[in-house]
Amino acid sequence: MVQKAMKFTPEVLLSAPRRSAGVPNALGTKVLHTTSTYSFKTHSKETTLNLIDVISGDSHVLARDEDVSDFNWLDDAGTTFACLQASEDGTTDLCIVDVPSNTSSYDSWKKRHYVAGTIDAPAANLKLARLDEKGIEFGLVVSAQTAKDGSLFNVVKAPQTQSTGRLYSSLYVRHWDHWEVKERGALWYGKLSMKEGGKYSMSVLTNALKDTQHECPIQPFGGTEDFDLSRDRIIFVAKDPDLNPALNVKSNVYIVHIESWGGKHAPEIQRVIVPGYEGASTSPTFSWDGRMAAFLSMKTAGYEADQNHIFLLPSLATAGNLTATRALADKDQGDTGKWDRSPSSIWFTPNGSLLAIAEEYGFAKLFIFTRPSLAVNGAEPRSLTSTGYISNCRPLLDGRIFVSGSTLVDNSFYALVDPLLPLAGSGTADNFMFWTSSNSNSGNKFGLSPNQVSSIWTPASNKKIRKEVHAIVVKPSNFDHDRKYPVAYLIHGGPQGSWADNWSTRWNPAVFAEQGYIVVAPNPTGSTGYGQEFTDSIRRNWGGDPYQDIVNCFEWVGENMPEADNDRAVALGASYGGYMMNWIQGHDLGRKFKALVCHDGILSTAGMLATEELYFPFFDLGGTPWFDPGFKDTETNSAAAQAKNNFTSATMSDWRKWDPSEHFANWSTPQLVIHSSKDYRICISDGLAAFNVLQAKGVDSQFLTFPDENHFVLKPENGLVWHKVVLNWINKYAGLPPYTKDDPDGDDFWGGVRGDKDEVVEMAGQGKPET
Repeated sequence: MVQKAMKFTPEVLLSAPRRSAGVPNALGTKVLHTTSTYSFKTHSKETTLNLIDVISGDSHVLARDEDVSDFNWLDDAGTTFACLQASEDGTTDLCIVDVPSNTSSYDSWKKRHYVAGTIDAPAANLKLARLDEKGIEFGLVVSAQTAKDGSLFNVVKAPQTQSTGRLYSSLYVRHWDHWEVKERGALWYGKLSMKEGGKYSMSVLTNALKDTQHECPIQPFGGTEDFDLSRDRIIFVAKDPDLNPALNVKSNVYIVHIESWGGKHAPEIQRVIVPGYEGASTSPTFSWDGRMAAFLSMKTAGYEADQNHIFLLPSLATAGNLTATRALADKDQGDTGKWDRSPSSIWFTPNGSLLAIAEEYGFAKLFIFTRPSLAVNGAEPRSLTSTGYISNCRPLLDGRIFVSGSTLVDNSFYALVDPLLPLAGSGTADNFMFWTSSNSNSGNKFGLSPNQVSSIWTPASNKKIRKEVHAIVVKPSNFDHDRKYPVAYLIHGGPQGSWADNWSTRWNPAVFAEQGYIVVAPNPTGSTGYGQEFTDSIRRNWGGDPYQDIVNCFEWVGENMPEADNDRAVALGASYGGYMMNWIQGHDLGRKFKALVCHDGILSTAGMLATEELYFPFFDLGGTPWFDPGFKDTETNSAAAQAKNNFTSATMSDWRKWDPSEHFANWSTPQLVIHSSKDYRICISDGLAAFNVLQAKGVDSQFLTFPDENHFVLKPENGLVWHKVVLNWINKYAGLPPYTKDDPDGDDFWGGVRGDKDEVVEMAGQGKPET
């Protein structure tokens, strides 16, 4: 439970209980979830497994710090569930847990669960499919690392060589925050069967991907959304094994035909054909009866932010070639179709309708396509929510839908949505919600209110695409109309991303608002949720229209918001937002800010040649930066040929057009630079070079680094230091009191001295990757 906060501070943000997505039983009467909480007093984390009774609203703790995950109900009524439990030796137990009817025994974990089987490796992403009507047998799938021979790989038990060196002869070399290794992730399947005595037992597991080059889930963020299973099949997505992953986003959809869930023989794997689509495929899902499947696919090679289109496999019973059909296609609307949104996830309902989550105007909404509409060219869905950011949904047996989400003031809410509820004349789609569970009482326990959040629309740079650009505004909870407040402009990353009505533990606008800022978070050219053309328009345009959109926003705020003091404005951004800080620093807008903060920002476009996913700069910046009209390659599928075929040719001069380092002469605004050692997306050399230039030019500047963090700051102690440094920096120049008076030369600033038994704790971040 979240205790009422006196003021919303970084400590409150980082120590607030973080709920996972909820897992309801099929009837929607009970919900399982985990809650993780960090204490800055004890420097430790506690994780509990919780059960919510939907009817009574009561919440009970089922387990504490048992390292359990991946909950799957075994019955509709919610009396038994399966889950995974990790062990220190690297093995993983498949546990069966009985939910007691007596609330006094909820916390007796050891008495209420038993082990149905042990996996001799770290395993995750458990999914089950009922094989009979009574729930006696289930097909099961988990993911686990495999050795080169296809056997389970346990990193805890694996021998280590004397040397730590690694030798590479092809891309990737490293990815996100780790160096590539020879082991791969794979899907393992088996059977969970009820034996005599009423207890379940797990069969031997079979590697579904053995003797292939497939890896699933897709690294680094893939999970259960990368595969699904029915009574006799597994559907999954994996990177195309014939293409270099550093130069391609293409992933394919595959169907595994299972003859026996308990057998050890190699299964048959078929690739699904998606004609003309060379981008990523995601979110494969079966219909409830297993006769249909659907997934999302992008069309453009090398473009990670292309529009997702819905594809269907309408009849899996038909043998032979598996060619998918695009749903909702409209020949009069071109590639985008009439519904110009890009869904991120899809699910079937029991009656064959399709649910989709998609961003729209600063929200992530839940949409529904009725089964007949899926076959109609140009059909549009119906929105079932209108506010907040829906991150996950679970269709229920009776047609209702359980959703998990957050808002800018509430770090977690659950809701039941009924598509059949009547919508009153002036009502919004949120009227379909009839039960909610908020982790923070809609922000009240943080001292926050939805009334602090509003929107403005400012002139767009390219009015042929959009006339106006949307920005989210967050004001202090104690906002006084008679006062003027300094303005903090937050620029999102991506660059194809957006600020939205969702919670973040990294870049939380309310943290800055509660320091005494009016926060303005614009969604300039390249942002998602405003039509695919607007998203696509940032290509070859990084410092063009997006920069002018921000200039226009700044000027509009100065002219139309008398409560906003633009003379005391600061700007902050990470990733592409960090790039924009460096770009602003070299241009006229940079002279209008009192201070800048650049987190993991791009300084030199040439430096992006050191990134791991090379397709990103090659596509966004307009092509490979070497013009070679006489290119010939005898290996038609070599990395060189793929780079040539996927991307247009460019020159370094083309890349330098949007290179912040071309404008060093203008750098003069105080700037804080933050960059961490394990950020392999944008290498730390960019941050070091920016700081070096600022120092050599005599510009007031600081450099903050974390040797153990990646593109994000995920460790709570590091996160608190991050906020101390950032807030002290901008407050100094905006004329606000320092956030902390702790001396950076003292231990207290850094959380105090670590005890011999203290562990460095990392917690999963909340929020969109770009914010």
